[in-house]
Amino acid sequence: MHAVLQVCFPNFELDVSHTFAAEGITGLFGQSGSGKTTLLRALAGLERNARGTIRLGDTIWLDSRSGINQAAHTRRVAYVFQDVRLFAHLDVSANLRYAMKRAHGDRHARPAFDDVVDALDLHPLLGRRTDALSGGEKQRVAIARAVLSAPQLLLFDEPLAALDVRRKAEILPYISNLSRRFNLPGIYVSHALDEISALADQLLVLSAGKVAAHGPVAEVLERLDLGPLLGRFEAGVVLNATVDSHDHGYVLTTLACGQHLLSVPALDAAIGTGVRVRIRARDVAIARVKPEQVSIRNVLAGAVSEVREETDTAYAEILVDVGEAQLRARLTRRSAVELGLAPGVEVFALIKSVALERAAAELPAISDMDVGTLAGRK
Repeated sequence: MHAVLQVCFPNFELDVSHTFAAEGITGLFGQSGSGKTTLLRALAGLERNARGTIRLGDTIWLDSRSGINQAAHTRRVAYVFQDVRLFAHLDVSANLRYAMKRAHGDRHARPAFDDVVDALDLHPLLGRRTDALSGGEKQRVAIARAVLSAPQLLLFDEPLAALDVRRKAEILPYISNLSRRFNLPGIYVSHALDEISALADQLLVLSAGKVAAHGPVAEVLERLDLGPLLGRFEAGVVLNATVDSHDHGYVLTTLACGQHLLSVPALDAAIGTGVRVRIRARDVAIARVKPEQVSIRNVLAGAVSEVREETDTAYAEILVDVGEAQLRARLTRRSAVELGLAPGVEVFALIKSVALERAAAELPAISDMDVGTLAGRK
C-alpha cells in the first residue's frame, strides 16, 4: 500500500509519504502526539479532512485531486482498538458470525470460521457471553472478529495498552501468527518497543507528524541518532537466533546467534527453533578486557563501530560490532572517555538481560529473561 497523506488541524499537521510492506506487520512508533493514530484513522477513512492519495494494489481509496474518497466501510480495513467494542448481548460465536455476515470480497476467498477460531484458540469460549470474558479473552475475540470481516489490511491501535504484562505476553504471538497464517498485512501502533520488536518486520517512526525513520526493525533500532525518538532507556537491538542446545541439569537453554552462543533460562522449544532476541542498550555493559569472576557470563567480543555522545545528558550511546550483528550500549560519557571508546577499539559486551520471542509459527509467549548470572561463551 502506498500513501501520500496530509491531515491538518489547528495545532498539528500530518504529512506522510510511505509505501507499506505488502506482507507481515509494520510497527508504527513515535512519542505521544507524533501522529500515529491520525495516520491510522486516515488510512481507514475515518479522517474526513485527509488529503492526498492512498492506493492498495490496483484499488484507489483516496485521491483528493480526482475527488475519490472511499467511505470507511468500503475500504476493507479491519480496525482493532484498545476498546474491544464487542456486542454484550451476543455470545462469542454470534459476535464472530456477525462479522462474517458483513464481510466483503469473494466468499470463497474469505477466512474460514473454524480456521480463525483455531488460530486464536477460541473454541472453549464460543458459547460464553462477552461480558464474562477476561480482558485478554475479549481482545482475542475482537481480533478474530476483525479477521473474519475479510479485510485487506489490519490496523491495530494500541490494542494491548490496557492489559498487564502477562496478558500481553499471551496475545502477542497470536497477532504475529495471524498476519502470516492468513496472508494479511498489518500496521501496529504501540508506545511499547517490546511489542513492536516482537511483532513487526518493518518499523516506521513518526515525529511531529513526519516520517523520522523507516526500514527493517533491526536496522532502525540500531540507529544511534534515533535515541531520543525511540526512548533512550528502551532503545536496543533485535537479533535472530536459534535454539542450539538444552542443559536440563541447570535448566538452561543455549541460543546460537551468528558466531556467538547465549545462555538463557530454559525454553520449551525444540533444537533449531527460531527465536527473536531483544537486547536493550541499558542492559549492555562494556569492558576493555575480558572480565573474570563476574556474575554476568554472557560476554561477546567485538569492536566499537560508533560512539554518539548526548551533550544534554550524562550519557553516551555505543554501537558494538559483534560479527553478524551489532549491540547498543548506554553508559555515561565519562565512562566512554575513561575507557577510550572510539570506532575500531576492541571491547567486550556484557549482556545483563534479554527479552525473547519464539518464532511466530511456534505460538510462544514473550518474556523477559534475566541472564545476568548465566553461563555464555563466544
